[in-house]
Amino acid sequence: MAETAELERRRIATAKTFARYAEQPFDWRKSTTCLHMARMQMRGMGHRPPKMPPLRSAVRARKELEARGHANVIGLLDTMLPRIAPAQMRLGDLAAAPGSEEWLDAILINVAPRKFAGWREDQHLMVVLDISLDQITAAWRL
Repeated sequence: MAETAELERRRIATAKTFARYAEQPFDWRKSTTCLHMARMQMRGMGHRPPKMPPLRSAVRARKELEARGHANVIGLLDTMLPRIAPAQMRLGDLAAAPGSEEWLDAILINVAPRKFAGWREDQHLMVVLDISLDQITAAWRL
């Protein structure tokens, strides 16, 4: 019964995050980025991530990461969440896949087996992507 409650909590948090960002274009200025999406998912799952500074561009995001002592987004998330193997992911967990820059991996939400919500360079809007586990560079339990 406790497992059922946990799955329902994960489903509700993931559905709220998905509803907020579904079919939204990636836009630094409007705070529709994978970082903002991950933060909302973390909060929905009961975590208390730090407040995000305004990120109006990739250059600003990189400066903010460096100011906090992180070389990339994976390093930042490693300080906040426990890392897991991609095969251990459950509904609502976070994953990273190679992004447009070496320091800026794409952060995705696991929405079903091999299905992840997020953005890609070749997709203007947030979509559900079919990604194999060998393409996941890091995963975190929420």
